[in-house]
Amino acid sequence: MEKFDVVIIGAGAAGVGIASMLQDFGVENMVVLERDQVGSTFEKWPDEMRFITPSFTTNFWGHLDINSVVSGTSPAYTLETEHPTGKQYAKYLKLIAKHFELPIRENTAAEKIIHAEDKFTIYIQNGEVIESRFLIWAAGEFQYPNTTVFSGSELCTHNSQIGTWAEIEGDDIYIIGGNESGIDAAIHLSRLGKNVTVLEGNKDWETKRTTDPSDNLSPYTIDRLADEMINERIQLVGKSQVKEIKLKDGKYYIYVKGKLSLSKKYKYQTKTPPILATGFESSLVMVKELFDWDESESYVLLNEHDQSRKTPGLFLVGPQVRHENLILCFIYKYRQRFGVVANSIGEQLGMDTSFLEDYRNQGLYLDDLGACGEECPC
Repeated sequence: MEKFDVVIIGAGAAGVGIASMLQDFGVENMVVLERDQVGSTFEKWPDEMRFITPSFTTNFWGHLDINSVVSGTSPAYTLETEHPTGKQYAKYLKLIAKHFELPIRENTAAEKIIHAEDKFTIYIQNGEVIESRFLIWAAGEFQYPNTTVFSGSELCTHNSQIGTWAEIEGDDIYIIGGNESGIDAAIHLSRLGKNVTVLEGNKDWETKRTTDPSDNLSPYTIDRLADEMINERIQLVGKSQVKEIKLKDGKYYIYVKGKLSLSKKYKYQTKTPPILATGFESSLVMVKELFDWDESESYVLLNEHDQSRKTPGLFLVGPQVRHENLILCFIYKYRQRFGVVANSIGEQLGMDTSFLEDYRNQGLYLDDLGACGEECPC
């Protein structure tokens, strides 16, 4: 049985980023398990979907590219584009993995994990069993679409299941969910000449709630939406909660309760399966019992090192990291916690972590969450 100091689950942006930093620390007895290929979830994005955060080669001036996960690298420089597609970003991650010779095992899926006697036993799908002192969960959420949000949601197509928006048939399209992915879908479908209605249950897009881009549409999306609204093919219907969808005689009936009809359900109909832009579920199913959760079981409770409060040695990196109201769902947010995790593991392995200040200056080491959440005065 192979024994490691560190096992990382997932070779997406978070897995590649934390593996590179640990390797910089001098951690050699480490392996990354990836059930598919490096960056494979990005390759499954719709062809037209791009990063809403802009890449720029600011490294020369001491500021890491906002979409980079490794010191000294820049997707803008590598890919020569400001807003990479998913496939382009996967190329960036693959180049990093190859250039830095990261110990990644592709097509290697963990199927069961047990923690006992201060070690993790990982059972791999091919029958192999390995052990590790530390386990870092870096699996993303894209492969776990939220498709059970209301009765009849199985009749819909989740946006993550779309290869290209050009494959959508019909002229009248309904999108359920009005955050980034829903509006992005509406923009691309409108460009194809479709009439699009976006149904959103929680907001009306009229006012900004906070300065946190996790709560509002990005400037990139606002600009594109404004350009497309001129064509009058997109209708935004806010505070309208979809309660049920039924299929009858080749038509999809969408029952909504909201500001259009406060006392009864309002009904839409279309011949095209509605699009779900309802986000994703947690990828932590396999290790759910190794974490404590908040009262609603919507996110895990972590200590100041992004370590499980319940299971010592188990760390979380990536878009599922959250500390109360601080949601670290974008790359430029969660990459700042790489240094926190690497420092904790490095210290426990007896390694020199004194050079962490270099990572802090590059936006890869944020240990003071009190600095987050500042509002803009204007």
